Amino acid sequence: MRQFNPDWFKGPYSQWLEYSIKSDAAFCLCCYLFKNELESRGNAGDAFTKNSFKGWSKGTERLRTHFGEVSSIHHKHFNRMQDLINQKQSSQTSFHKQSEKVKSNHRIRLNDLVDVVRFLLRNGLSFRGHNESEDSKYKGLFLELLEFHGDKHLDVGKVILHKATNNDMMICPAIQKDIVDACAKETIKAIIQDLDDDFFGILVDESNDISHKEQMALVIRYVKKREEVIERFLGIVHVNDTSALSLQKTIYDLLLDHSLSSSKLRGQGYGGASNMQGRINGLKSLILQDVPSAYCVHCFAHQLQLTLVALSKKHPDVNNFFDVVTNTLNTIGASFKRREILRQYQVEKLEELLKSGEILTSQGLNQERGLQRPGDTRWGSHFKTLENFLIIFSSIVNVLNDMQQDSLLSLDRFAPKNLLGNIQEFEFVFLLHLFFKMLLFTNELNKALQKKDQDIVNAMRLLDLAKIRLQTMRESELEFLMNEVYSFCGKHDIMIPKMDEDYPRSKRKRSGVSYSHHFSVEIFYAAIDLHLHELNSRFDVVTSDLLLGIACFNPIDSFANYDKDRIMKLAEYYPNEFDDNKLRDLSFQLDSFIVYARMPHSKFINLKGMKDLAIVLAETKLDQTWCHIYLLVKLTLILRVASASVERAFSSMKLIKSDLRNSISEEFLNGCLVCNIERKVFATVSNDAIIDRFQSMKTRRVQL
Repeated sequence: MRQFNPDWFKGPYSQWLEYSIKSDAAFCLCCYLFKNELESRGNAGDAFTKNSFKGWSKGTERLRTHFGEVSSIHHKHFNRMQDLINQKQSSQTSFHKQSEKVKSNHRIRLNDLVDVVRFLLRNGLSFRGHNESEDSKYKGLFLELLEFHGDKHLDVGKVILHKATNNDMMICPAIQKDIVDACAKETIKAIIQDLDDDFFGILVDESNDISHKEQMALVIRYVKKREEVIERFLGIVHVNDTSALSLQKTIYDLLLDHSLSSSKLRGQGYGGASNMQGRINGLKSLILQDVPSAYCVHCFAHQLQLTLVALSKKHPDVNNFFDVVTNTLNTIGASFKRREILRQYQVEKLEELLKSGEILTSQGLNQERGLQRPGDTRWGSHFKTLENFLIIFSSIVNVLNDMQQDSLLSLDRFAPKNLLGNIQEFEFVFLLHLFFKMLLFTNELNKALQKKDQDIVNAMRLLDLAKIRLQTMRESELEFLMNEVYSFCGKHDIMIPKMDEDYPRSKRKRSGVSYSHHFSVEIFYAAIDLHLHELNSRFDVVTSDLLLGIACFNPIDSFANYDKDRIMKLAEYYPNEFDDNKLRDLSFQLDSFIVYARMPHSKFINLKGMKDLAIVLAETKLDQTWCHIYLLVKLTLILRVASASVERAFSSMKLIKSDLRNSISEEFLNGCLVCNIERKVFATVSNDAIIDRFQSMKTRRVQL
């Protein structure tokens, strides 16, 4: 062994062994702190103190020797360190012996504080008020809730706030932050215990907060027996340097903070359309150098969004179309007055359609449509924009007409006039219908990718379905699309050109290209071909042996795609888990498994995906019989096809670190996010565990 083994942190060495990344050396914390010159002589040595230890090849043997017997010098130093940590044996505590009544009241007070903090964290609410003085009418939610609890519960009211003995109210901001920190650490502790030193994957993304700080969020993904795939938020870190090396160090430091070893890492996932895009290749390569089996699958949803962004940049007509859409929405959305006028026109249009019987009314139908603008990094935003534009097209035209009429004598009249001219052209309407239909095919995949339990096999199937539907549209649906456009133009009084006439590219000379050729060949076929090309090029990862092997393990239709050779090839991607002997055992297990799984009354019939396969293997206890198969299934489930969980973390961040809370500290923000996002895990953490953690963080006035 040529490097420090993280497994040494486990077992009897966990409480005193320290590793310095800078020195690449190991130390004994208790001996480093308490060893004196006299004790340094003889066979005690300085290997784990002054000189550090770097003999990795004999690491286990030297650690065992240093640990020694019960009477060893190391044990004496360890006992001294424990005495130092134990607040009950401190000199301050000895001088200030407290009665059981004081301790009981202190625990009641702390318990109530934790209850209030729980409520605020669970709901993502602020703690402090602008004015927390005695004569303030509103002191902030934390103090207001404490007063409310005291009024409702007499036993609590007697010991909190100004009724606390020795003015021990424990309501200062530092105490609040310590309680939040204790809540977060106990929540993370519960998550790590649930992981149980098993394999996991990481999902990473970056985003700017309200104060324009670059924040990196980390989510871990793992498989629990008899449960679905689990994704847990581990934390958020402010990153000043976003180079690949710096991001790798930040990720490793966060994992080490929670006693997670990178050697257990078996998957990476990153937000491909964010500002991380340019650094992903370097970061994933660095991690792969350390952990060769930590394979990276780019976020499918981001890649799907990037296909549209690339398409719009490569086709000038498409680029111009989306520019017109964005400018129209910006022009109307920039004014609250125009937004209100748009709503009024929608209401009038809806009433007209209801009277004519063209639409029906029911709960949830005919919702108000907004002006969502398309964004390069917002999943599915282009589809939603085009859908709304189609539905409220007449209302948009009416608003632009009003704007033009209101500014007849102003230079401002040219903007709405130009936009009206653009959106009331046949070509714009044709592109609007074309892209709405194209994005409709990929929208199913987009929505599926935002589910937490989505796996690679299902994503690949939906991707293939989207490509098949696009190809079918190209081959046989042009005429149907043209009829829809003709009908739409007729309803909105838009002039339809004669398709056999020349398409005017320039006022001075004829183009030699008919309208029919322009719309069918230069737009319809070209746009679909570009979209298919981008889908194929950006998702070329699905042709790899890794993902093909996963697809061959899919239980749908009684393992219709089963291919033993490809599954064996998949196992070879994990050499640490499958050596030559285990590969041979896996081959035998696969032969027995596929026969059993396809039997008429087998529980493996009618399974819907890989996660169902893992659950059934665990429920039937066949994970013990075919342990290598279960391990391979678990490793494939760790690979993630979308980073939706990280995106949700940033949504929570925007709620917690808002305009009114833009100066919240990094540690406090992380604590609030952990408890808010993982509220289900947080709910399982007892108040006693939080209180014990809080008491042990530093010397407290009252010892429990």
